[in-house]
Amino acid sequence: MHQPKRQGLVKVVFRLESDAWHGSATETLWGTLLSDGRVRLENSPFFAFGVSFRDIVAVEEANGELVFDRVVIFGGHSTYRIIKTSNEEALFERYWKALRDIGCTYEEGRVLAVDLPPDTDVYAAYDALQAGEDAGAWGFEEGHCGHPLEGRRASTS
Repeated sequence: MHQPKRQGLVKVVFRLESDAWHGSATETLWGTLLSDGRVRLENSPFFAFGVSFRDIVAVEEANGELVFDRVVIFGGHSTYRIIKTSNEEALFERYWKALRDIGCTYEEGRVLAVDLPPDTDVYAAYDALQAGEDAGAWGFEEGHCGHPLEGRRASTS
């Protein structure tokens, strides 16, 4: 198998819904090859649902590529995606600050793939994402919630 590598990493191909808004048929994520057809994901997905950074996934080889099969172990991260709806960078920064302050990071592509580490309060992050959307800085969607949701807080509305 010939696999392009970046500092010892391999690419994992995710097949996407053919009618999705982004128009992409596949997405590739970087991963660390472990053993027995398993890979630990090393970046956040821009379009794939149900996986996040640091998840361990099973892959199958097909036509020289490693293709996602299933999640074996969830790594505890969550993934949200932001689509900027304003060109005002100051507006984005004002609302992003709340996410950055609680440990969130993002990778930039056609959308922002936002990583919420396991120790981040997922409810505070969701509130910050909603505040940014309400202010017109962005729209967002949940790609995968890997945080435990036991002890859900009561609605404040």
